[in-house]
Amino acid sequence: MTSTTRLTVAQALVRFLAAQYTERDGERRRLIGATWGIFGHGNVAGIGQALVEYADEMPYHQGRNEQAMVHAAVGYARQCGRLSAHAVTTSIGPGATNLVTGAALATINHLPVLLLPGDVFATRPADPVLQQLEVPFAGDVSVNDCLRPVSKYFDRISRPEALIPAALQAMRVLTDPVDTGAVTLALPQDVQAEAYDWPEEFFAERTWAVRRPAADAGELAGAVAAVRQARRPLIVAGGGVHHSRAEEALAELASATRIPVASTQAGKGSLRWDHPQDVGGIGHTGTATADELARTADLVIGVGTRYTDFTTASGTLFGASGVRFLNLNIAPYDGHKLAGTPLIADARAGLEALGEALLMHKHRAEPAYVTEYTDDKERWEYRVDAAYEAEDVDIRPTQPQVLGVLDELVTEDDILINAAGSLPGDLHKLWRARSRDQYHVEYGYSCMGYEIPAAIGVRMAAPDRPVWALVGDGTYLMMPTEIVTAVQEGVAIKVIILQNHGYASIGGLSESVGGERYGTAYRYRAGDRTYTGAPLPVDLAANAASLGMRVLRAKTVRDLRTALAEARDADTPTCVYVETETADTVSGAPPAQAWWDVPVAETATRSSAVKAREEYDRHVAARRRHL
Repeated sequence: MTSTTRLTVAQALVRFLAAQYTERDGERRRLIGATWGIFGHGNVAGIGQALVEYADEMPYHQGRNEQAMVHAAVGYARQCGRLSAHAVTTSIGPGATNLVTGAALATINHLPVLLLPGDVFATRPADPVLQQLEVPFAGDVSVNDCLRPVSKYFDRISRPEALIPAALQAMRVLTDPVDTGAVTLALPQDVQAEAYDWPEEFFAERTWAVRRPAADAGELAGAVAAVRQARRPLIVAGGGVHHSRAEEALAELASATRIPVASTQAGKGSLRWDHPQDVGGIGHTGTATADELARTADLVIGVGTRYTDFTTASGTLFGASGVRFLNLNIAPYDGHKLAGTPLIADARAGLEALGEALLMHKHRAEPAYVTEYTDDKERWEYRVDAAYEAEDVDIRPTQPQVLGVLDELVTEDDILINAAGSLPGDLHKLWRARSRDQYHVEYGYSCMGYEIPAAIGVRMAAPDRPVWALVGDGTYLMMPTEIVTAVQEGVAIKVIILQNHGYASIGGLSESVGGERYGTAYRYRAGDRTYTGAPLPVDLAANAASLGMRVLRAKTVRDLRTALAEARDADTPTCVYVETETADTVSGAPPAQAWWDVPVAETATRSSAVKAREEYDRHVAARRRHL
């Protein structure tokens, strides 16, 4: 007879989660490392009580904003190579809907997070209850259904016994290298507290193998033939290289074949910046070296990339006649993009197999091609040096100069986190990544407010490494609240706030598409409709200090050098606040080396929009579909 244990649904779930593990390449880790939570009436008596009951088995972290808790969990999962994740519990209503943005970010970036929102009563003793959305045509719909399209798996646990299959399916998806992302188990508040006799086997330790599928022999042969026929091949390294821990395999293949490697935002750092075959970022925010190679490539070898519009320059970048695509990807959906030849496999397994086959054939890129991109890369590095150059004088730094001073200071141990604004473009073009995980830019969803909570999650996963959150003033104002969490938990993140008085990135984009920077500056109104007056007297440094963070103000380049060095050595959460030069422009970095499609008004009376449309039509004419 099967032995059972009587527990509430919430207690059973917490106990189950504490017994789940992952394993890949002999490395075994706990799957759910901790649970983040903000308690309300929809989860305090269920999950809240269960976390108290099993506090020794399930670590708990207190958050300040539900979206931010998901960001922290995502940062943790990315730093752990997707082998360990966090859960996030919320109350019903607004607490649950605040999860949606974070869930979308996790799913788009293929990063695991377990969401446990409370839900309205399953038994409906009163209808409606507090914070319940009434849907006249569907009695079984709640606000949690907003999470369905942004979750890789969703279930509502309306009966205790339904938890068993749902929990197992949730773990399957969280550990699936193809389908991982946000997983949601909606928990009605009455069901959370309901008791049930659970089979003891449900709580036994389980180890979920994170698989590395190998390439099909026929697809591999086709891939080898495609590479050997190419005269101007280019590898595009995406985030899948990092997820698979395939950086070493990529470096070995690139060194052996001398094929150049460009990187997407998610893939940057796949090779060290000084690797001979690294040619920098690709696409709209890429380097001139990588983008020129892309324009003339006859074979594009995508490794773990989704080919977003920033990578393809909205379909205008890969312009050579007869260009073909070879897509090494663990996901068939991405492997078939751009009418490419698919090589469906784990990135590391696929690169190793492809490298061995090419080595057997002694295949190498033509010497003239190698000389071409090597010389181009050297010229680009001079442009990086020029953007970074900042004499130790009493002037305000530009944004690239801030990056340059930081570049002088960091080692391969440091991790930089960013997500939105003008910084992703500057970082993709300019930053010299020294290790596989130093460059952490979330650009799948490019979510303002990601950086500070994600830095907390990363630091939790890498407690001995310096972790920097780089934020502009617009991003900071979106979500500074988790500074309180960093202070409370003693998580010694370093935050750099760059004050440029508005949405610098969107301001520049607005100007380029005929929007005249309207509504993008943080300034007083001038006249009846424009924000062109004096900058607002907002003191973000004082705000960060009021939340408990140590703050260092840097007014000049000289101050900045001192402050960044002091922050790096700090063992408490520390902020460096700097007001950057050229507040009305994006930055002093090199301009975009490739186009990006943001539609421009087809008809307008203002000359700025008319000129922008003419330029837009010129670029659109270069777009092509790869069939």
